[in-house]
Formats: sequence, structure tokens, C-alpha cells
Amino acid sequence: MKTTAEGEAKNGFGLMIDTARAKPVLIEEDGRGVVVVVSVQVCERLSVQSGRADQGETGTKGGIARWPMKGSRASR
Repeated sequence: MKTTAEGEAKNGFGLMIDTARAKPVLIEEDGRGVVVVVSVQVCERLSVQSGRADQGETGTKGGIARWPMKGSRASR
């Protein structure tokens, strides 16, 4: 798993996405893990393995949130 700081992930978003296609990327804030970015294939496989593949919420597909979410600051 690749580890990167939050600012580095933000500034190198395209590289982070390319890396996440090959292996999970752990994003840290103040030296602590906050989120892991994984490919869609890995996420879907984990959802199926956990039995949650069809339990998405509003605005999601299989439990995967879409971005930007309606009503979020990013969607304005």
C-alpha cells in the first residue's frame, strides 16, 4: 500500500488516481491514516465479499459514494 500526505494527494491527484488503479493508497493527515483510495474493481470485490454489494444508499452505487454529492460544497 502506498502512503501519502493529504496535501501531496491533493496536489498530485492524477498521480494518486493512477497509483490507486494498481494498489491502494493510504492518505494521511497529521501522520494518521484518514482514508484509503482503491480502484473500483477492488471496491466492488470487497463489497461482494462482505455481502454489501446491493446495499447502497441514496446517491451511491453498491455503497460507493458519488462525488460531488448533491448539496455538498463541491457541487456548487
